[in-house]
Amino acid sequence: MPTEYENKSVCGQDLGLCRDYELCGGCVYQGVPYEEQLRIKEDEVRGLLDAKSIKYGEFLPIQAAPSRYAYRNKMEYTFGDEVKNGPTTLGMHPRGRFMSIITVDQCQLVHEDFNTVLRATLDFVEGKGYSHYHKKRHTGLMRHLIVRRGVRTGELLVNIVTASDGAASGVGAAGGEVFDEAGYAEMIMDLPLENQVVGVLRTINDRLADAVYCDELRILSGRDYYNEEIMGLKFRVSAFSFFQTNVEAVENLYTYAVSLIDDFEGKDAFDLYCGTGTITQVLARKARTALGVEIVEEAVEVARQTAELNGLDNCRFIAGDCFKVLDSIDDKPDVIVVDPPRVGIKNDALDKIISYGVDQIVYVSCNPKSLAENLYYLQYYGYQVESVKPFDNFPGTKHVECVCLMSKKKAE
Repeated sequence: MPTEYENKSVCGQDLGLCRDYELCGGCVYQGVPYEEQLRIKEDEVRGLLDAKSIKYGEFLPIQAAPSRYAYRNKMEYTFGDEVKNGPTTLGMHPRGRFMSIITVDQCQLVHEDFNTVLRATLDFVEGKGYSHYHKKRHTGLMRHLIVRRGVRTGELLVNIVTASDGAASGVGAAGGEVFDEAGYAEMIMDLPLENQVVGVLRTINDRLADAVYCDELRILSGRDYYNEEIMGLKFRVSAFSFFQTNVEAVENLYTYAVSLIDDFEGKDAFDLYCGTGTITQVLARKARTALGVEIVEEAVEVARQTAELNGLDNCRFIAGDCFKVLDSIDDKPDVIVVDPPRVGIKNDALDKIISYGVDQIVYVSCNPKSLAENLYYLQYYGYQVESVKPFDNFPGTKHVECVCLMSKKKAE
């Protein structure tokens, strides 16, 4: 691995290797020239499709990210220690070391305000002498820190996740520890930041698992959401709402995906696995109706609120498993957009999608492996892949997105 970047990126000036690149498991392509990163990801997609004998009319060049740095609008950090019984750390798991945490207060994938909030939070915790949650003993006060940012609005939401105060045993703070809510909120609000902190929150989590759960949410200052804008749509993103991590890149991806549909004006559109409903609402601007289906109920609630906020009364959202929802309604689409999670689309849902017989299906994928498997199934049952275009929405990491246009095969 080279000690410095070998090229100047087409997406901005290189910052050099991160201080923690040898430990942190986030950026697997640290030190790899950006053009080489793009080639690796493009080759991965092509190789997975070819291995499944997917026939495609056109394989388009990978779309580079708008920016290689500071593109993440959300980070979830964990309290712990780097070595057993060492000083408290706050950050990410090192590669292959689940029990350890390294402090990542110089991360290049986030706005510098994130690093400032992380460092200030760790200093606050150290100054108070608070304990961190221990994964095996299930004791300790401090658990996680979540920072979220509205890229277009410049709003920050800071959420500190702790166990309950003063638990004598079991999950919680040993020794009667009580988190200083007022002091923490005041400290965060006084930080010299470029963005505006619109909310400081405390989440109480007394579950055993080393994951973020919300048993109780307290607003310590401001509000429990931030505002964002994508493709001319306004979004109100709450503390635990799912939302796209790279706003500028996903806007490019969604714009391209919608542009592939020949003509949906006055037609009925389905947006399956719709998340917070961005594509659904974009379709609703021209379509007669737009239906979004998503299994995460909180995301659906955000979508409904957003549609109302944007004055769109011709789109609706249903929460539930995709197949079960489609099997329970009489609506028939003219065009379908799918944007499934990493596991892809189950066969029962694919069968239902195929049964509609629409002329075009646009498939947005965050996992080329499951994409290839789903395309193989669709290809076998009467659809052909017109075009494939990868997108690098997460530079430096292993992740790659894709947009595919499929059309119904003509009867011979």
